[in-house]
Amino acid sequence: QVQLVESGGGLVQAGGSLRLSCAASGRTFSSYVMGWFRQVPGKERVFAAAISQTGGRTSYADSVKGRFTISRDNAKNTVYLQMNSLKPEDTAVYYCAARTGVALPTTGYDYWGQGTQVTVSS
Repeated sequence: QVQLVESGGGLVQAGGSLRLSCAASGRTFSSYVMGWFRQVPGKERVFAAAISQTGGRTSYADSVKGRFTISRDNAKNTVYLQMNSLKPEDTAVYYCAARTGVALPTTGYDYWGQGTQVTVSS
């Protein structure tokens, strides 16, 4: 089992950048695929990015490709989401998630953090 705590959210102007962090508890962090999702009120939570256990493979939603970068530091039990060129439509609660497996799926994550709010002003 793994517990996840996100941080780094906040208010930023359009075109700006933010880096989200997700700290994981436990000694098996490196065995999990990690993902970032986002959710706006009244809508479903949607996939943003995922990274493999070693960090060698990544996957992105089309809406964030080229602007967001997911990375991880297994020594620090932390996964990051660097968000550049932010747009008002990126405003959402961002969640990190973990799952086992070898693929980089957009669904089927077993563990979730509590979320961190990102607001992009125009």
